[in-house]
Amino acid sequence: MKLRYFATVVLLALTLTTVAAHAQTGQAGLYLNPIAIRASNSYADSGPYAFLGQNSTSAVFYGVNFGILYDFPSATKLTFGMDMRDSILHANNAGLNNFLVGPRIVAKPFKRPASLYIEPVVGLGISRAPQAILHVKKVEYGVYGGLDYTIYHHIDWRVFEVGYTSLQTESSETVGGTAAVPSTAMINFSTGFVFRFP
Repeated sequence: MKLRYFATVVLLALTLTTVAAHAQTGQAGLYLNPIAIRASNSYADSGPYAFLGQNSTSAVFYGVNFGILYDFPSATKLTFGMDMRDSILHANNAGLNNFLVGPRIVAKPFKRPASLYIEPVVGLGISRAPQAILHVKKVEYGVYGGLDYTIYHHIDWRVFEVGYTSLQTESSETVGGTAAVPSTAMINFSTGFVFRFP
């Protein structure tokens, strides 16, 4: 299952690369960066499906964030594009996987080669509690924003990226149905590099 999922992402990345290379007008990019997410919930869940841990209301997850993006051609300081990303994270034996897509709005208000971006996203979140075997798949939505700085012709330093997403994670409600557990709020932090082409 994971191999098919990874192969699909690679195939989409190669397709996007080919399209961008032939168009020679827009710009594509790939990134693979570390990410940290602080997940919190107002309800302290318990039992085998407590995603944040027994009687805990928050946890910090660490992992990798990778994706592909494409910015459409533009003659102004405002550019539009698309981004498809996937994050794989772990904390206290719990697992979290976020697959998100959305439009990009990029602004270049500075004289220096820096750009600000914002991305409203929607997709699929998969969560697994520390003691559980089952995975719960739910719709996830949120917004990301950040600052990229060009350090070489095809390399941007992602100075920072901050995001907020909301997901109904695995809990006593989503599996056992015995408690009213609200969605988990997730604050995302990431940095790294974006490799652009052509």
